[in-house]
Amino acid sequence: MKPEFRTCPDSGLVFHRPAENLIKANAIAATIFLAVGGLLGLLVALTRWPAVQLLDAAHFYTVLTGHGVVLLLVWILFFEMALLYFCSAVLLRSRLATPRMGWLAFGLMLVGASITAVAILQGGSSVMMTSYVPMPAAPHFYLGLILFAVGALIGTFIFFGTLVIARDERTYEGSIPLVTFGALTAAIIAVFTIACGAIILIPTFLWSIGYISEIDALMYRLIWWGMGHSSQQINVAAHVAVWYAIAAIVFGARPMSEKVSRGAFFLYILFISIASAHHLLGDPGLSTEWKIFNTSYAMYLAVLASLVHGLTVPGSIEVAQREKGHNKGLFEWLRKAPWGNPVFSGMFLSLVGFGFIGGISGVVMGAEQINFLIHNTIYVPGHFHGTVALGTTLAFMALSLWLVPILFRRELIWPKLAMWQPWLFGIGTALQAFFMMGAGTLGVSRRHWDMAFAGSAFEWAYPGMAYTMMALNGISAIMAVAGGAAFVIVIVGTIFFGKRKGAIEYSATRPEMLRGPAASLSGHGNIGLGAKGFPAPGTFVLAMFLLLVFVVYYFVNYGYLASVWKFS
Repeated sequence: MKPEFRTCPDSGLVFHRPAENLIKANAIAATIFLAVGGLLGLLVALTRWPAVQLLDAAHFYTVLTGHGVVLLLVWILFFEMALLYFCSAVLLRSRLATPRMGWLAFGLMLVGASITAVAILQGGSSVMMTSYVPMPAAPHFYLGLILFAVGALIGTFIFFGTLVIARDERTYEGSIPLVTFGALTAAIIAVFTIACGAIILIPTFLWSIGYISEIDALMYRLIWWGMGHSSQQINVAAHVAVWYAIAAIVFGARPMSEKVSRGAFFLYILFISIASAHHLLGDPGLSTEWKIFNTSYAMYLAVLASLVHGLTVPGSIEVAQREKGHNKGLFEWLRKAPWGNPVFSGMFLSLVGFGFIGGISGVVMGAEQINFLIHNTIYVPGHFHGTVALGTTLAFMALSLWLVPILFRRELIWPKLAMWQPWLFGIGTALQAFFMMGAGTLGVSRRHWDMAFAGSAFEWAYPGMAYTMMALNGISAIMAVAGGAAFVIVIVGTIFFGKRKGAIEYSATRPEMLRGPAASLSGHGNIGLGAKGFPAPGTFVLAMFLLLVFVVYYFVNYGYLASVWKFS
């Protein structure tokens, strides 16, 4: 029998060689696209900074299109493919289903992303990520996205197949681990997401080559956002799974209640994708009843799920810390946390940033009345940076700083730079989100390259504070990109120049169990409330503070709405 399994002596994880190679390939591709997308994002921010205005209009829209496609789709989905293989084959000690199909999936994604990138660089497809019809892009712009989506769908089904193999070969006991359940949630949402993409992108490709005479613009927007926004809901499920994973890796933390956490993930499956309706609240062709139902009654159940995770993840960390003796007052557990460990600091900054910035702003945007204030303003990309960049990207960075040395059996280079990297990226991205949301509240447009509207037929000027905020956004972008560059340097440097930890040896025999951090990562168990009530009082206080901030911010926006819509 061919040797195909190895046990990592540091983590206790069991790697199936084909799965390990696919994880490496997808993670490396993700890192490359992250670097490209980050550079494009810096060019966008420096152009929106009125005093710099780096690019002209034509180049700005080309760069903006590339920035959105690369960072909101390509980098994220490549990493999530690696995460799906990790959460199935590695955490379940299983062989990977159909490795050759995994390489086909990787190839389709890489070729598709490259084809779309070429279409964007050629200048005939500066339609931004949304590519709203009737604005036409080059046919290979759509073709590349279709190939990329097909590859991602194949990878998702390989994940499902690996779960079946693991269950059939009894490589784990009981139900699948919570982290794998979170990945399963992301995979199920991915199927819906990619189906929406196929339903609308294939006809649009046929329209671009003249085979179909027209595409209904409202239908396009409705179905496209089933892909465009739901792809970000894949991210939410995935990065929440990463939060649980890092809590187990760093602290050996157990979920406060596995049933509650799994129930919250299940709410994501049922309700989170309909949050895409908040992009359509300004569209006249959709009924008010449809808009209100999707952005209030139903969406709140997905918000409830996020609130549950926001309570249980730090709560599990608090309980683990208190069991180690850090139990003085409400917050000694937090003060004594390993803030110098970038795996923890990145995860916790991701959690706090996603909750206080991305989460709160997303719920506020979902209110139909408030949405009219900020619809198609730069507030919207500010929200994106709070969710996709600060929430998802930072969580993925944190996991990578732990996983890459294990995968490649090399020590992390420049540990001081790695220690500061999450803070640079996290704080810079958080400030970007704040300043863009502030400028958007003052009316700054979302897509116009020149906020001063120089040379236009009519004079227009935003309040002076809006120009200041866009300048501060540019400065914050430089900080965030520096943090992103530090991540790329550390990861690439570790892969090629990190000190080797010894030879990698494979065996034909699959190890019987996981040991070390892997045992906590893939195990089961609950903290339970016990007789003394809630075991994480510090987390409860933080959760109440989040609720207070949310309520205040919500009503501040309604107050601002009242000042705009004056009645006599």
